Amino acid sequence: MEKSKEHIVHVGCDRGLCHQAVGRQDKQLNTYDWLADVPGNPYTTDLVEVQFKHTRKGYYHNVNNLDLKKGDIVAVEASPGHDIGVVTLTGRLVKLQLKKVNIKSPDDIKRIYRIARENDIQKWREAQAREHSTMIESRKIAKGLGLDMKIGDVEYQGDGNKAIFYYIADERVDFRQLIKDLAQAFHVRIEMKQIGARQEAGRIGGTGPCGRELCCATWMKNFSSVSTNAARFQDISLNPQKLAGMCAKLKCCLNYEVDDYVEAGKQLPGKDIILQTQDGDYHLFKNDILAGLCTYSTDKNIAANCETITAERAKTIIEMNKRGEKPVSLTHDEGKKAEPKPHIDLAGGDISRFDKAKKKKKKKKNKPNNNRQPNDKKEAKDAK
Repeated sequence: MEKSKEHIVHVGCDRGLCHQAVGRQDKQLNTYDWLADVPGNPYTTDLVEVQFKHTRKGYYHNVNNLDLKKGDIVAVEASPGHDIGVVTLTGRLVKLQLKKVNIKSPDDIKRIYRIARENDIQKWREAQAREHSTMIESRKIAKGLGLDMKIGDVEYQGDGNKAIFYYIADERVDFRQLIKDLAQAFHVRIEMKQIGARQEAGRIGGTGPCGRELCCATWMKNFSSVSTNAARFQDISLNPQKLAGMCAKLKCCLNYEVDDYVEAGKQLPGKDIILQTQDGDYHLFKNDILAGLCTYSTDKNIAANCETITAERAKTIIEMNKRGEKPVSLTHDEGKKAEPKPHIDLAGGDISRFDKAKKKKKKKKNKPNNNRQPNDKKEAKDAK
């Protein structure tokens, strides 16, 4: 009789969580593949996500049905020649990523040639080693031509036949002569790609004031415009130094919660409305938008005799003022007496207890015990 097979429980890296799903966080815009341990997921589509230097990604067809996993180095189709990249995603989630990057034309999706060989990787490493020196030299050439632009990064293609120059410019730049000079200096095909300040920060990376890695370098693929109205809706001080990110633009995170603040702000009374009570008139000093609390002051310009009430209470007083009525105070209506606040004794008891003299306890003297029987002969003899 055959022995029954034991059920094997896979844990940790055996389940693919280290290699396929999470992987090392050494790639920017890393996507967590929560379908990695689903059987047959990599074979649902032949589309594969491949990442190159920093935040540049591409999507390719696995026409040769290679057994690709996250972290594999592959040679992909390029124009001209081939490029070298790292597989960062396979399976169903690649289709969702295509929708995010808005790739609709099938011509934008090229082919994966093969898993990179030893000589492919060697050429790739040599090309990467030339990138920094090429960037420094290209900046000198651009400065010599008097162009108002900044070359922020250089990326060589995997086979070393092409170089992408990423630049930032506020205005239109005529770099036709620059391309000729760069091609003559480096003997490669030149491609100029303009990026914004936010994209440059994403390519370089860094740590934000929140203590976490920059969003543009970890997960953000599309950048929406950020205005100062986002800070106003959230009642944030308009301090340029605090509102600006590493890219010297307004922080992208100002847009994360602005919709919640706008909806919560609709429940608060207007800022110009004055609350009239029998104690006096109160002006709005500040709001706690998410908590729904309003702080009012008797002075319009400074904080004086501040009272904090809920937005519902403020609306009730506004309705009373429209009817010509005035409550006793912000917190109490007419006919309701304000209950005195209970006194809290921080000392924990009567403070006069320290003035009382402590009674000294008298020590008891040892009295002789006449009923005690003598225990030894000496005591018995002395007793006679």
